[in-house]
Amino acid sequence: MALPIEPDDPGAEQPFISHLIELRDRMIWMLVGVGVALAVTFPFANDIYTYVATPLIAKLPQGSHMIATQVISPFLAPFKLALMAAVFLAMPWLLYQLWAFVAPGLYRHEKRLAVPLLVASVVLFYVGMVFAYYLVFPLIFGFMAATTPAGVSMMTDITAYLDFVLALFFAFGLAFEVPVATILLVAIGVTTPAALAAKRPYIVVGAFLVGMVLTPPDVFSQTMLAIPMWLLFELGVLFSRVLVRDRAAREAAAATNAAAQDAGASLVPPTPEADDFGPPPGWRPPSDAQHESELDHADAALVPPRAAPDAVDDKIRRANRLRELENPLAARKLLYQVLEEGDAAQRQVARNILNEIDS
Repeated sequence: MALPIEPDDPGAEQPFISHLIELRDRMIWMLVGVGVALAVTFPFANDIYTYVATPLIAKLPQGSHMIATQVISPFLAPFKLALMAAVFLAMPWLLYQLWAFVAPGLYRHEKRLAVPLLVASVVLFYVGMVFAYYLVFPLIFGFMAATTPAGVSMMTDITAYLDFVLALFFAFGLAFEVPVATILLVAIGVTTPAALAAKRPYIVVGAFLVGMVLTPPDVFSQTMLAIPMWLLFELGVLFSRVLVRDRAAREAAAATNAAAQDAGASLVPPTPEADDFGPPPGWRPPSDAQHESELDHADAALVPPRAAPDAVDDKIRRANRLRELENPLAARKLLYQVLEEGDAAQRQVARNILNEIDS
């Protein structure tokens, strides 16, 4: 039996062509945002490049300077940097367009998780770039200047320098996404906070290996990348534990609410006191006819009454909704009731949903 989907139902699907049109419109608005930001950054392209090159210029030996080995490099390198700066400047607008495209297909609990993760990922990426510029770059360029062989003038090409610093910006920005990656792995069920905590020694070794690959071969700069990565991993484990605890609390609350709606408010009978045991005053044993009548009533009570078809359909809808909200325990409870109360078609629908939960 197919369940009707209301027009405002978040699970209602739109035609594929409408998704493509929506994606095209969002991408056009993204390009417009980057174009506007480029119009702001391009007049300051040379100033932006000078600012980015400051960590290297400060470490160059006396009399050394940067050079351009290609004819178009004096224009192309600052323009490329201005374009990257425009993308970073328009990042909030780009994320808004991305969110506007995917948000209609998300449930309420997915939106609550997606928004903080998007904001945190952008902030952490920027923090990684700032960390690289102010702390790592001076160490790297100081090390390179100190190890330049005698008789060799250190004069770096502006295009090669831009490619190098952009690679490090992206490397450190992605390295600082460790908490977001950790929370996502736990949220989709790939791992658990306990399993991540058990692998802590391997994570620490892996952080130092990443630092060895991304930084020059000196212990100090490797440590400056490895230690923040390790601390960010611990932060991700901490927030993932909070996420798991909140999810368990929501599932328990949903199961309790579903059980209360099905069974109603049931009162627990009071525990009998010591004086309550024994026959009450004036009690007489029932006759054989009364005894047979009570047995007939008890046998009839063992057969569950058939519920109204509309009530069974409502339970099927609620069970399907609980399954979509990742609450299989409460969904199973309702489906088992449908198997007892529903007709043949309703029981078949319940079996199909149970098979989807098991798969």
